[in-house]
Amino acid sequence: MSLPKAEVRRLFKRRVTRIFLAITVIGLALFPLAFTINSKPATAERRAAAEAQAQREFELATAQFEQMRTECEAAKARGETGLDDRYGPDCGAGYGPQQEWFSAQQYMDYEFNFRDEFQPSLAVLAGILAMVAFVVGASFVGAEWHTGGMMNLLLWRPRRVPVLLTKLGVLVGSMLGVTAVLGALWTVAFWAIGRFDGQLGVLTPGVWQSIGLTGLRGVTLVLLAATIGFCLASIGRHTAMALGVGIGAIVVSEIGLRIVFELLRVQFGDRYILSTYLVAWFEKSMTIIDYRACNFVNGPCTPPEYVVTWQQSSVLLGAVLVLGVFGAVWSMRRRDVT
Repeated sequence: MSLPKAEVRRLFKRRVTRIFLAITVIGLALFPLAFTINSKPATAERRAAAEAQAQREFELATAQFEQMRTECEAAKARGETGLDDRYGPDCGAGYGPQQEWFSAQQYMDYEFNFRDEFQPSLAVLAGILAMVAFVVGASFVGAEWHTGGMMNLLLWRPRRVPVLLTKLGVLVGSMLGVTAVLGALWTVAFWAIGRFDGQLGVLTPGVWQSIGLTGLRGVTLVLLAATIGFCLASIGRHTAMALGVGIGAIVVSEIGLRIVFELLRVQFGDRYILSTYLVAWFEKSMTIIDYRACNFVNGPCTPPEYVVTWQQSSVLLGAVLVLGVFGAVWSMRRRDVT
């Protein structure tokens, strides 16, 4: 059997891979199920009921307002003072409820809109799959180093770097396939919700192109996570190495640095946070606003902004990828495998 085929079988026969994939599929299935249960199509009957409720609420608010005005006028007739503080000028005249404040849309049941809500859901899908890919990638090579399986493999195939890159290629290709299948099922599920339990919206070719590009960025994040997890575990020769670095990066970047930057009042401190670049990559840009630079007590103020673009994110993520692969290859070439 060729090495790539053997590695594919080894990857999907691992207990960690099967368990994580099973949990992921079950967990992802809960999202469209929740939307299906909560989304109610806007039928003519529901809209009529919402319009009737909006009218009742308007009439009730109007009656309460008129009662308040009557009490105010009676108090004014008795010669009471301080009524403007309690009811407003002229007993609140001109501040009564308006019909446009009570639209039927406010009283409609939630209705899923595929065009408006599907792209944000891709961020959820990509985030979950990225975490799974990181763990699976780290375990794929880390367990073999820890148990001696890598040493046995190199006795059969003594070319170190090609073996390592083959395993990495199998991992990336497998995660690409898994992500593509789950992404297709995710899309079909939410399209069906919009079609039968909500609304699809106007789906122009431009909308589908935008959805496709968003999905492509999500796939890139998943494959990057798998590669980084694999490389860290290969460098440390243990799955715990990759998991430790991953948890440490989250703690240091998302908690430690945020606290330090807040205490030091660093302007645009979020530009040094890793998650900022992940969001900017997925959303094409992210705007950081420094509200502390304005003292709104002194009047209107436009706070300064700092925009992180997807190009900046691609440079950072690309550098992390290159360093990770280089480190794994260097470690494989230079260190003793026994």
